Amino acid sequence: MTVLFVVPEASAPSGGHTYDRRIARAMTALGWPVRTVAVAGGWPRPAREELDGLASVLDGEPDGARVLVDGLVACGAPEAVVPHAARLRLAVLVHLPLADETGLAPETARELDAREREVLRCGVRVVATSGWAARRLAAHHGLAGQGGRSGVEVVAPGVDPAPLARGSGGAAGGRLACVASLTPRKGHDLLFEALAGLRGLPWECVCAGPGAPPPRPGIEDRVRFTGSVVGAELAGVYDSADLLVLASRAETYGMVVTEALARGVPVVAAGVGGVPEALGRASDGRVPGLLVPPGDADALGRALRWWLTDPGLRKGLREAARSRRQELAGWPDAARAMAGALGL
Repeated sequence: MTVLFVVPEASAPSGGHTYDRRIARAMTALGWPVRTVAVAGGWPRPAREELDGLASVLDGEPDGARVLVDGLVACGAPEAVVPHAARLRLAVLVHLPLADETGLAPETARELDAREREVLRCGVRVVATSGWAARRLAAHHGLAGQGGRSGVEVVAPGVDPAPLARGSGGAAGGRLACVASLTPRKGHDLLFEALAGLRGLPWECVCAGPGAPPPRPGIEDRVRFTGSVVGAELAGVYDSADLLVLASRAETYGMVVTEALARGVPVVAAGVGGVPEALGRASDGRVPGLLVPPGDADALGRALRWWLTDPGLRKGLREAARSRRQELAGWPDAARAMAGALGL
């Protein structure tokens, strides 16, 4: 049976769009055909005509059809989703709880949270991309006993095998990379504040991702923005990096963490949401990076200073990253997990 996968129309590259595309491709390759339909709109706050468009897509499916809907679309649209919960075998894939988006007005966050709860409690299967997200959704929305053991199934992203990054080719480790959209949730302001305190040390930082570059007072000549990059250009960013830095205020998983580790690149990141899960440990127990409290630019600065000034630390983290690299799950593993979550 073919699975219909309803996703938001991609306006710019993002981890969520990458996940949707790769999981559909991997499931199809393994014998579970997936037909993807992209719906345009102001998700997760759609206009009336956009709700009607989503409802029309679901109306077109026969009773008992298996349908997976990206949470960015489904969770803001109970009017379109809930009427089909008893008729279709519906599942909702939650990348990020809607109210967790940074910068929302309190009343907007409350409204989105209520709409998400209505959708997730209407009898659909719920799938999250990390154990942390599954636990949070189950506890926050009262989903225990619905779906998996916690009420939410977990299908973590896969990662592609990749060659070891060449980095700077030296021992100093001063080539930093931040791969993230330029939005408040990704914490570039915190990163730049931390880096401003390290002007006396040798480093340069490449920021790869869509969006308008934010201010970076005092370090303008040492931070470079690439804009949106995919494919070979994105691979080039990772290949030239000594260290991945991620200062996110919220992160359900953090696919860029495993993408860096797949190349043996250590990570310094805010220990928020599913990031510790993505970073993980090597089989010998070593952690291939440093985690700092979210929202703490001073702690991030201290971790980066430690990386830049301690050769022994750099050597240990590189070795741990290379060990962890051998143990990362691929997209076929994620596809099998999703097939199980959907009851295929």
